[in-house]
Amino acid sequence: MGTYYIPRNVKGETRILYIFTIKALITTMAGAMIGIIFYFIFSMLNLKIVGIVITIILSLLGYGIGMIKIPTLAGLPITKKIGGDPLSEIILKFFKFRSNKKIYTYVQIEKEEEEE
Repeated sequence: MGTYYIPRNVKGETRILYIFTIKALITTMAGAMIGIIFYFIFSMLNLKIVGIVITIILSLLGYGIGMIKIPTLAGLPITKKIGGDPLSEIILKFFKFRSNKKIYTYVQIEKEEEEE
């Protein structure tokens, strides 16, 4: 028997305005909303250009989180495990891992040699 490629994501993504998927649109808007807060803070200090630049940077960061998929690269061992997964899912998995409050302690038991 041969091996067959099974795709991870079998559902299609709906596109809005040709470049946005629904997830990318949501993450872009979340980044823009955070950026608008900075815009208002900097506009009170008469630095509107700085606020606009920060808003654009955060929007692009949100778009990247929503759209980028990690490629599978043969040279890097970590990409074999996460290759093909969207960056947003990897970030969510990381936060779920970090929120795990369980503490595991490992004790090494040494065998004592019997004296004769």
